[in-house]
Amino acid sequence: MTLLKTHKNFEGKTQFWEHSAHTTKTQMKFSTFVPSGAINGCLIWLSGLTCNEENFITKAGAQAHLSSLGIMVICPDTSPRGLTLPLEHAADDFGSGASFYVNATTEGYKDHYQMMDYIALEIYDLVQEQFSVPKNKISICGHSMGGHGALIIGLREPQKFCAISAFAPIVHPTVVPWGKKALLGYLGEDLSTWAMNDATELVLKGHKHSQEILIDQGTADPFLEKQLLTEHFKEACKTSGQQVKVNLREGYDHSYYFISTFIKSHLEFHSRFY
Repeated sequence: MTLLKTHKNFEGKTQFWEHSAHTTKTQMKFSTFVPSGAINGCLIWLSGLTCNEENFITKAGAQAHLSSLGIMVICPDTSPRGLTLPLEHAADDFGSGASFYVNATTEGYKDHYQMMDYIALEIYDLVQEQFSVPKNKISICGHSMGGHGALIIGLREPQKFCAISAFAPIVHPTVVPWGKKALLGYLGEDLSTWAMNDATELVLKGHKHSQEILIDQGTADPFLEKQLLTEHFKEACKTSGQQVKVNLREGYDHSYYFISTFIKSHLEFHSRFY
């Protein structure tokens, strides 16, 4: 790992890193906040479309809460960078900055866009090896596309992550425009592989987490009705017996103003499991 820059922040350190990732076969960047005292646990944060390793760490206002709770956060970039794959840079909802945190199987993308493994294997191990966080003290959270990532990774690897939460997640990507485009591009036309990367379908197929899942969703979110479909996941959880708490936040949108308002409650939620 190469340390790119560091800032003292609420007695801890906000830092930006780069490393050579074996899962993506590229250089990858991530940011961290490490509190000054003992680390009680680590939250892996997954950001949304068009974002990178900087968005959460600079906009969410989380460091004061992380410091008081003794929680470390690690924020990976949202896709591999420095590549020139077909259509990779043509739009903001596919390719660069839009990995959907899946393991791609299509030509070109399968060689680098192994983002589920990057998070669930490489980042998961890195947190333990480089920051000495025990494996039973790691949880996962994300926003929008990153909320989708947190849900599918947490549901597919429930033994690895002690808690799951999300802000405005894409919960049913197999039936919405963002998801259909991404899953076709990364996974091809085999719909059975799509279902394994869809939180609603995973829950209906019996994938569960032992703890309650926390979701916050703004009612004024412009993407709620056509792209996010929060109620689909809520109903699937009811059908399957997965515990979930969905907070509908009146008047809040899809932005980091929304996230920064409720991030403390999510960090307190995760701290219960460390």
